[in-house]
Amino acid sequence: MVDIGYTMMSEHSGPRQLVEDVVLAEQVGFDFSVASDHYSPWLEEQGHAPYVWSVLGAAAQATRRIPLMTYVTCPTVRYHPAVVAQKAATVQLLSEGRFRLGLGSGENLNEHVVGGGWPPADVRQEMLVEAVEIIRELFAGGWVNHRGKHFDVESARLWDVPEPAPPIGVAVSGEQSCAIAGELADLVIAVEPDRALLESFDRHGGAGKPRVGQLPVCFDADRDTAVARAHEQFRWFGGGWKVNAELPGTSAFAAASRFVRPEDVAASIPCGPEVAPFVEAVKAFTDAGFTEVALVQIGGDAQRPFLEWAEKSLLPALREL
Repeated sequence: MVDIGYTMMSEHSGPRQLVEDVVLAEQVGFDFSVASDHYSPWLEEQGHAPYVWSVLGAAAQATRRIPLMTYVTCPTVRYHPAVVAQKAATVQLLSEGRFRLGLGSGENLNEHVVGGGWPPADVRQEMLVEAVEIIRELFAGGWVNHRGKHFDVESARLWDVPEPAPPIGVAVSGEQSCAIAGELADLVIAVEPDRALLESFDRHGGAGKPRVGQLPVCFDADRDTAVARAHEQFRWFGGGWKVNAELPGTSAFAAASRFVRPEDVAASIPCGPEVAPFVEAVKAFTDAGFTEVALVQIGGDAQRPFLEWAEKSLLPALREL
């Protein structure tokens, strides 16, 4: 049986609502939750970007059962990996072992804000490998001194060390990232139902490890309203990660998506009140081999109706998968 997750999408909701929504997601029966770690929304229409680590701390206290996870954190530019290790360890302790640390090589959209430039993709992957190694060493609880190609760590130690340490997931989009994930990660993360990514992950050491996908959806009692909202807030999604990782801000994403039509969005994102398209979209992930799928309900104001509908209609249908 596939586990169905709920996404706290920080780009379209403020911090208090994110916590309130994940509490309700736990109550209605979602199996796990993930949270985006952004400094900026993709589009101005989304309108939010709170600091997700504060949200996770609050969510850890407000919930009792539901696992938490970053989807995903970039531990290389905006955050130093030693700081990421401390944050992740703290959330693991606050949640009493319910946290997983999802990592990725990041997007220019969020990382350029510290003025360090945006490295090319191969350098970002090198940085991610070094960052994971530092984080794992800190999770072990000892003193860490590191002189690396990209990072230095000077006499660092985590003074509050969780047991067990948070599992580490790595986001993948191609062969290089699959090799990194297979070798270094406890689970793999992807946003498309591509069996080839999981096969590559397995070849590089990932066989038997969890694989977590993510799927944008847009429930509304009126399908036209759902399509319009999905187009307004998620038309950027179709650009693909080779493009999405490089654009620097909301105006760039608006320009890149200006010719995307509502019908284009509706062709790739299930919209409306009918359960069947949502189930089929999740099935594409399970057929590819994913063991977990986190749903992203589009629109901050549309979370409660979605969660109520999910409890009554969607989750029971997905359990049959």
